[in-house]
Amino acid sequence: MTTIENSTSQSRKISTAAKLQNSGSSFRRWGKKHPFIRYGLPMVSLTVFGALGLGHLLQGSKDIAKVKDDQEWEILETRKALSRTGPIEAYKPKNISLEEELKALQEKVDINNYEYKRIPKPNEGKSG
Repeated sequence: MTTIENSTSQSRKISTAAKLQNSGSSFRRWGKKHPFIRYGLPMVSLTVFGALGLGHLLQGSKDIAKVKDDQEWEILETRKALSRTGPIEAYKPKNISLEEELKALQEKVDINNYEYKRIPKPNEGKSG
């Protein structure tokens, strides 16, 4: 390496360091010149992005609530349908007439042969 190359590489290093230092100080000056950029812009952006974020979160909770409501509505509708028509082909009542029911009941209970049993009074059972 020659001394010319060394001096050019050193001058480049120095110039880049100076540029970085210069840009930092100019940024500070820029903030002092325009206080809105330093204080107002972060506050406005925080407010706007915060409102957008909250809106997104609220929309998500509304979507979840709507899905739950839809599921509950479907359950209620199926219950109503089942109570109106009964389960599909699960219960088929037999066609029985009242006369047949009366005959079946008379066969079970014989009203001519009975045994008399006295029912005790409410105060009889207690010793007082």
